[in-house]
Amino acid sequence: MTSPASSRTPRRSPRAPVLVTVAILAALVIAFFIFSSLLTDYLWYDQLGFANVLTTQWIAGAVMFLVGFVAMAVPVWVSIDVAFRFRPVYAKLNSQLDRYQQVIEPLRRVVVLGVPIVLGLFAGIATSTRWQVTLQWLNRTSFGETDPQFGLDVGFYVFELPFYQGAVGFASAVVLIAGLAALATSYLYGALRFSGRDVRISRVARIQLAVTAALYLALQGLSLWLDQYATLTDGTNKLVTGATYTDVAAGIPGKQILALAAAVVAILFIVTAVVGKWRLSVIGTAALIIISIIVGGIYPWIVQRFQVEPSERTVESTYIERNIDATREAYGVADVEEQSYDAQSDAEAGALAGDAVTTANIRIIDPALVTDAFAQLQQYRQYYSFPEQLSVDRYTIDGQQQDTVIAVRELNTDQLGNSATPYNTTFVYTHGYGVVAAYGNQRSADGQPVFLESGIPVTGALGDSDTYEPRIYFGQESPDYSIVGGDGGDDIELDYPSGANDNGTNQTTTFEGDGGPKLDSAFKKLIYAIKFQSEQVFLSDAVNDQSQILYDRDPAQRVQKVAPYLTIDSAPYPAVVDGRVKWIVDAYTTTPEYPYSKPQALSDAIADTYTERPVYASNEINYIRNSVKATVDAYDGSVDLFAWDTEDPILKTWQKIFPSTTKPLSDMSVDLMQHVRYPQDMFKVQRAILGTYHVTDADSFYSSDDAWVTPNEPTSNTANPPLQPPYYLTLQLPDQDPAFSIYSTYIPQQSGENARNVLTGYLAANADAGTTPGEISPDYGKLSLLTLPKTDTVPGPGQVQNNFNTDTAVANQLALLTRGDTSVVRGNLLTLPVGGGLLYVQPIYVKSNSETSYPVLQKVLVSFGEKIAFEDTLNGALDSLFGGNSGAQAGDEGVPEGDTSTGDTGDAGTGDAPDTGAGADTGATGNSQLDQALADAQSALEDRSAAYQSNDLVAAAEADERLQTALEAAVAASESATAGQ
Repeated sequence: MTSPASSRTPRRSPRAPVLVTVAILAALVIAFFIFSSLLTDYLWYDQLGFANVLTTQWIAGAVMFLVGFVAMAVPVWVSIDVAFRFRPVYAKLNSQLDRYQQVIEPLRRVVVLGVPIVLGLFAGIATSTRWQVTLQWLNRTSFGETDPQFGLDVGFYVFELPFYQGAVGFASAVVLIAGLAALATSYLYGALRFSGRDVRISRVARIQLAVTAALYLALQGLSLWLDQYATLTDGTNKLVTGATYTDVAAGIPGKQILALAAAVVAILFIVTAVVGKWRLSVIGTAALIIISIIVGGIYPWIVQRFQVEPSERTVESTYIERNIDATREAYGVADVEEQSYDAQSDAEAGALAGDAVTTANIRIIDPALVTDAFAQLQQYRQYYSFPEQLSVDRYTIDGQQQDTVIAVRELNTDQLGNSATPYNTTFVYTHGYGVVAAYGNQRSADGQPVFLESGIPVTGALGDSDTYEPRIYFGQESPDYSIVGGDGGDDIELDYPSGANDNGTNQTTTFEGDGGPKLDSAFKKLIYAIKFQSEQVFLSDAVNDQSQILYDRDPAQRVQKVAPYLTIDSAPYPAVVDGRVKWIVDAYTTTPEYPYSKPQALSDAIADTYTERPVYASNEINYIRNSVKATVDAYDGSVDLFAWDTEDPILKTWQKIFPSTTKPLSDMSVDLMQHVRYPQDMFKVQRAILGTYHVTDADSFYSSDDAWVTPNEPTSNTANPPLQPPYYLTLQLPDQDPAFSIYSTYIPQQSGENARNVLTGYLAANADAGTTPGEISPDYGKLSLLTLPKTDTVPGPGQVQNNFNTDTAVANQLALLTRGDTSVVRGNLLTLPVGGGLLYVQPIYVKSNSETSYPVLQKVLVSFGEKIAFEDTLNGALDSLFGGNSGAQAGDEGVPEGDTSTGDTGDAGTGDAPDTGAGADTGATGNSQLDQALADAQSALEDRSAAYQSNDLVAAAEADERLQTALEAAVAASESATAGQ
């Protein structure tokens, strides 16, 4: 008879089907999100015409994932399976192992498959990130240059060695993990037993572990053999990067010996697997450890300590020369043209007659200070903005090349306030409008920029809306995404605000280009609604079959996405080219693997006043080429990549990987060539290298007796000032034709009390690419280094700025400029090699402290030798400085002296003072209180200068207090006199 209990059937929990269903739905949702993300990426690339770039990455990453997964999962599974299959059947186990087996046995199949799969997934993910290294190895290109140690092509170190080292490292990890898995399995199932000091191991386990150890040691031997080549790119704790004397004499032979020793010990483990005796392999392993200590550590230390250090300069000279030659070649500075420049210090009349072109193009408009002026004068609406740092380019105006400060009027939806509804920010406010450009060498009578292109609608020397497309859909401040285009319905995109002739009605437009993926199906609307987490994309009636969605609109970001192998310059700039506004983006091929070349962090090298230094710099390079010039159309976002340095082996390799993505140089128009310039990040890297590597003599390099650095920003008041940035100017170097150039200066590399801020060098690069289609000017990129004699004491930017700040007459006038609710802002301090010497020029801006103010150019400071002049215009300052007639005319020649918004300061030029070098005395003002205050200020300045020279900080502080009191009295006396009038 069946009992009631036995007749019961287990009841399934009602929650189980629900949980399974929820899990399946969750998996489907996750899969759909992943799929939609991949599809939107593909649609973006396909619309730009770069779908092959994305698919190549996908295929390469997938293949590398599969290789990594299989290469890890299969050996680990085989290792576990072999150890389990050939376990001792009747092995006597202790109670603890019995308990382990009881726990694991029910899950054995899951563990045997699950552990390899999990490890394989991690390995696949790791290897998938190495797709670039693998593709470069498969498509490698010869450099045509060999290293001086092994005679191998440089391409071996750039393309092959990283791949081989990665493959050996991965294989070592696989063998090690497989060996540990076999060891654990053998121990768990009794093939490996410990009984006191006695170790028992089965025959199969012995063979398996011995063969695994042999493979691991063989791989370590191969790794050591490759390490000898890696010595040529290693600079850790060395005098210079690359193989030094100790490396060549002890390190490289030591690695070769260790590699052979590891191979011998691997053979001994094979012998162990065959004969069953561990003695030889254990002895061999111990011997290998001892040899590695002696050959890899002790012997190199002996060579370094007792052979190299006593005569380091002589012994290392050959390797220093290798480092110098390789570094100069890798950074493209091997052909820098050095010229001794014996700078004159006497500011004689007519001295600038031979520098008329340079003088006429001296830029007095500081692109970092006139952003607010552009905004106040040309912004028109709160939803427009200009970048903090404007760009410097050149245009041909009336047959003359004119340096220009230029920016685009971009859309800034952050300033819409209550109007920033989802509909407005998606469909209405979609683009900026127009280019604004000002003459770099001119100013108006009231100190404002003189615009050569301005207004809404745009007009000026660069054209208008009939001659070029002014709408900016793609820029550095564009919204995350916009939906544009239409099917012939009403225009809803705000084009530009109403003007006097528009009857108060804002102008609207509809995008007519091909700028983004089309939303021509409900499915596309859905996946983009998911991507941007906005129901507007899917539900709004403003979206139709002709609508396009624009995103990833930053020019640098677009170039980086379509060319992931390039490093992008930090300063894309706009230009009006061929009837369009184009963003010009410089891009580089780099590597940290060039043998013997000094590495440096790119982000550190380009950090200066306008480029922030990152907290952690990880982008280390020791080779760079400006291999690609890219353009991004500001209207439709189309990207063009032009192969600029066609001889670069790294670019050639990537052209094999991504064929047809770069265009030949012959496709660049003449108009575009005229606006290509030498890239600033490239120049910054090169100036950092040339600070040390302008020295080509090994002995001098070792002594560092002629090392230079870029001066700090002279106008900075921070405790840790940034470096002074390079500047673009049209200038004429000695014995060269005038050219649009980028330049920087050098001072001695010193610190502490003995540091001197005197000029030692002047580096300039020709930035004019020429006007011949498909042909770069032979002078483009030419680096010229003016070296000043070591006996000269030409003041550097910091010293000149200090002279400006402490000059009594200058300080008095600055005090007058700061009267009331205004402040003085010092512009960029430019250095120009003219008149046989070095001329310093600094524009002085005055800014009201109110919220809506902007800096106005009021004065110009100039210095030549020990003399200083301070006038309302650059032209007047140069004449004052050079004996009443400089011999040339500056760009602001027509601006009347003293006609400024802050009032006439009189003929306060200070170029003729015989005693202080500061110029003429300003004379009495007719106000006894003001005269006394100015006299007190001058006395305090002189006392402060004397105190600093004697390093008496207490006296300097007291003088500062007296100076402040005197300046306040001067301001009060001036205001009182003004009120009385």
